[in-house]
Amino acid sequence: MAGVLLTGHGGFDKLVYRNDLPMPTPGVGEVLIRVAAAGVNNTDINTRIGWYSKSVKSETATGGTTGFAYVEDTDASWSGTPMSFPRIQGGDCCGYIVGVGEGVDSRRVGERVIVRNVFQSYVGYRPWEIWTFGSEVDGAFAEYTKAPSRETYRVECDWSDVELASMPCAYSTAENMLQRAHVQAGDHVLITGASGGVGSAAIQLAKRRGASITAVGTSAKSEVMLQLGANRVHPRGESIVDALGRNCIDVVLDVTAGPDFRELLEVLKPGGRYAVAGAIAGPIVELDVRTVYLKDLTLFGCTFQDEVAIKNIVSYIERGEIRPLVSKSYSLKDIVVAQRDFLAKNFSGKLVLRVPE
Repeated sequence: MAGVLLTGHGGFDKLVYRNDLPMPTPGVGEVLIRVAAAGVNNTDINTRIGWYSKSVKSETATGGTTGFAYVEDTDASWSGTPMSFPRIQGGDCCGYIVGVGEGVDSRRVGERVIVRNVFQSYVGYRPWEIWTFGSEVDGAFAEYTKAPSRETYRVECDWSDVELASMPCAYSTAENMLQRAHVQAGDHVLITGASGGVGSAAIQLAKRRGASITAVGTSAKSEVMLQLGANRVHPRGESIVDALGRNCIDVVLDVTAGPDFRELLEVLKPGGRYAVAGAIAGPIVELDVRTVYLKDLTLFGCTFQDEVAIKNIVSYIERGEIRPLVSKSYSLKDIVVAQRDFLAKNFSGKLVLRVPE
């Protein structure tokens, strides 16, 4: 089959497109999926360049093209353990079940599905432990992939394969953040990186819950964020405290961190909640612990997801409560072009790879 191998941590040269990869074989409880489309995510780039290693102190963009001069391989994965190479990446999958392993009902063959991007099946559903699709196991950047049947979900909708492939990673991440931070009707929610994949998903999902939303993003993308449901757009790079004042936000949903982190805690009300699932603007931040305890803030790190997050996303899709935001699609063999465009950030929503039959 055709697919893209990640051969090690580093630059674009570590992505190798090949036509002679072996087909995966579904094991007990697994399904074989013909991939139709696969979304591009920050995690693909972070994994490629080894950004998850604590040896890396800078933002994703610094090493996105060429990698970093030095990465400590021993902790350069989601799980904080060494990566196994070569690896087929790709955490977003829309495809069609074409085969089943032992113990799986053969009537599943033919279903159009999306795949949960964080697996619990392989770790016995132990709490706070996951394997990531495209990191600990091979993912969707190939013509075929396999996944646990229990974590592969049939979706009935009139969306294209490309649109459906934009959902799993970004929307389940955003839904998990909202769940963990207990976002509810009437909350004032501030969302960083709001024109990107997770951020644009968070706007829709927070609006669905009845929240009021301040979106942080580039001024050029304001109209898109407003159309998705934001009540207000704050220009990225300008002082949030100066614009909004202190103690006015119930919940912050953050995927950027970086230099603005201190102000994100300043604008939270006493008793406010801060949820984080990314640090593309930089993982090392300034934190005054007094702000946390004197304001009784609650901070949530959001990687582990309960199964309900992806199940909710499927139900929202099928009921027409959310909509995809795909900026552009590419052939799988053009993955480097797609990642260059992703790093340039001159788009809103998601970029998606079309996978050939």
